[in-house]
Amino acid sequence: MMQCLGEMTTWLPLPGVIAQLGSRFVDPAFGFAIGWNQWYNCAIAICGEISAAVVLVQYWDDTTSPAVWISIILILVLLLNCATVSIYGEAEFWFAFIKIITIVGLLIFALVIGLGGGLNQDRLGFRYWKDPGAMRTYISSDPNTGRFLSLFSVLVNAAFVFGGVEQVAVAAGEARNPTRSIPKAIDRVFYRILYFYVFGAFAIGLIVPSNSPNLLSGSSTVKSPWVIASQNAGVRVLPHIINAVVITSASSSANANLYTGSRYLYALAQQSQAPKIFLRCSKQGNPYLCVLMTGLIGALTYMSVSAGGSTVFQWFQSLVAIAYLCTWSAICIAYIRWHKALNFQGVNRAELGFRATGQLYSAYGGLCFFLIVLLFNGFKVFTKGNWDVKDFVSAYVGLP
Repeated sequence: MMQCLGEMTTWLPLPGVIAQLGSRFVDPAFGFAIGWNQWYNCAIAICGEISAAVVLVQYWDDTTSPAVWISIILILVLLLNCATVSIYGEAEFWFAFIKIITIVGLLIFALVIGLGGGLNQDRLGFRYWKDPGAMRTYISSDPNTGRFLSLFSVLVNAAFVFGGVEQVAVAAGEARNPTRSIPKAIDRVFYRILYFYVFGAFAIGLIVPSNSPNLLSGSSTVKSPWVIASQNAGVRVLPHIINAVVITSASSSANANLYTGSRYLYALAQQSQAPKIFLRCSKQGNPYLCVLMTGLIGALTYMSVSAGGSTVFQWFQSLVAIAYLCTWSAICIAYIRWHKALNFQGVNRAELGFRATGQLYSAYGGLCFFLIVLLFNGFKVFTKGNWDVKDFVSAYVGLP
């Protein structure tokens, strides 16, 4: 999908490129739907990130109402986005710096305690891959079927985590040299996912047992797996530091989604696809009404007060992941149409600034994969004894 996007945006660097590509190569209505889906995606992602932060705050304080923490985080991100862009940019720079330093430190920490460097001097190695096992069964009692369903069920979680990688193309219209900068950005996405996500998930699998009751699927107070690993290793202070950084990271993601979502809404208004009132800006050029409208959706996070933070987070996680999968599917569809247009016009792809490999097979393969996950992401509710209206709605309400 990223290869498809990189080839198209290198050739045609436009502001709001994904929606415009859909309008140009598929249909104006298709581009309209993509534009609004991207705004909806960012708005709901604010709820998901804030609810995640509130869940982690319960590690320290599970007596204070979640509404208090939701209000604090929501007001902070609104203030940052209503301020000048320079203040927002400065805040995001330091947030990103903290994230990078933390993940590098955590990978080193995982290596140390895995080799027995914790205070309890317990060498873990691959112990947890043997007992309780690297993969747990899910729904089915048959080991092979249960492991397959377990793997499939986490694909939606993966979409939530990887979501936003396509936003490297948002600034394509402002790039000085898109034929060089965009291919570099696309390649860096792969390495960032490999180093920060894949290696991070691998490390967690080594140092945290899959049946830990403190994980999100457990019944006790939910904790970050890094916090669980620190506690198991006998480290006292580090869990508090890790929890604080993870909460900061979630709040930063909410901040970034509010910024991006408000710009999507502003772009829709510029193209007469949203009410003109959203074109109003402050003297500094900040589309404050777009910020307020996008931030207003964040108020849905208050559902955590009545339904429980972990449950609401899983709802929003599903909604956000589905929206991302819809966007990625749309990119593949736009690329297929774009590729056919090039062939019809006799354009040689070898002469383009960036050429995706394995096309059109990669585009069709990616599209089929995304559609399968979209259609079957809520399979659990169709199994015996697991029907739940709320889970069904969160799994499929985003498809129409």
